[in-house]
Amino acid sequence: MFSKLQYISQGTTATDQLYNIQQALNAGCNWIQLRYKNAETAQVITLAEQVKRLCDDHAATFIVNDHPFIAKAVDANGVHIGLMDMSTNKARLIVGENKIIGATANKLEDVLKHVIEGCNYVGLGPLRFTKTKENLSPVVGLEGYEEIMKALLLRHISIPVYAIGGVVLEDIQGIMKTGVHGVAVSGIITHFSDKKSLIQQFNSLLYE
Repeated sequence: MFSKLQYISQGTTATDQLYNIQQALNAGCNWIQLRYKNAETAQVITLAEQVKRLCDDHAATFIVNDHPFIAKAVDANGVHIGLMDMSTNKARLIVGENKIIGATANKLEDVLKHVIEGCNYVGLGPLRFTKTKENLSPVVGLEGYEEIMKALLLRHISIPVYAIGGVVLEDIQGIMKTGVHGVAVSGIITHFSDKKSLIQQFNSLLYE
């Protein structure tokens, strides 16, 4: 079963990235997506190898953002591809049949495309405006999640959908009522002082 809480890593340097991921794992997060933008491939590979070891030590799922070849090279659990990146089909050919492939979506058509191509989960958003991501897609909002999840239900489509983009604790109950599987968060965990307490609060709301 896929965790209902994903942590998407932050940090402008490999050292920052590693520190933030270690902190999230120590606090009880068991799904890590390594998102290290604007770095040389060699740097991403070295960091991914380190993160892989950390995730193995904590029995956590390890997903690499944007780099299917690196995900395969370090034997990560899978890869997450962006809305404008390669197709799920192409990523599958690289990482293999037994790996997880997640993909970003902004509207129902995106989700349906990913489902047809054999995606394993979808990150749907943004819930609201967030500074974490450049070139932000149009805001989905709670009503958008409700509409999309109802449309999937009517089509008898079952795929784990994660709300993403500016999600905070106060959003969780409303989000989960829409039928999504869970949430993917970044800055709120990175910048929160008592990460263990925060993750416990997230999980208590996500699994209630």
